[in-house]
Amino acid sequence: MLDRSVVDESQVQLLRRIAAHDRQALAEFYDQSARLIFSVAVRILGDVAEAEEVTQDVFVQIWNKAGTFDGALGVPSHWALGITRNRCIDRLRARQRLHRALQAMAQESAPPPATERALDEEDATVIRSAVHGLAKDQRQAIEMAFFGGMTHEEIAAALHQPLGTIKARIRRGMLKLRENLKAYA
Repeated sequence: MLDRSVVDESQVQLLRRIAAHDRQALAEFYDQSARLIFSVAVRILGDVAEAEEVTQDVFVQIWNKAGTFDGALGVPSHWALGITRNRCIDRLRARQRLHRALQAMAQESAPPPATERALDEEDATVIRSAVHGLAKDQRQAIEMAFFGGMTHEEIAAALHQPLGTIKARIRRGMLKLRENLKAYA
């Protein structure tokens, strides 16, 4: 069995290489840590598909931020798990924002409060289906905003699209969701 300090030092070297944009180093770091990162994401989020997306986001962030790693403050695996935890928390918060936004849209045309009903599994399935029924560009922008917790500016930068285009996609998507979910209000 390898000494933990040897593994940690090996990963520190990988992060240095990643900071220099060495793709092979990223592949090696991925091979060493993806399983752990994914399992933590699944545990926090309770959703395999979202955990897969978070794992991808984590490695994109590792690629972009490897140069900021400070070995004096911790070990690479803990640093990567911190990124994972933060991304998962962002996702959970985005879920809450989406849920609140969908509730607000539903309340605009909802009957008086006495006839309101709680969101059950069937309703959640309908909402998921409505989101998946959006055009790909609208769905992607909405998911990045509400599930990824990204600002419009961050989405525009990530997708290499003008800010106005991203805002329009989100607005059109939200209007379409509102229309598609009107019958369920």
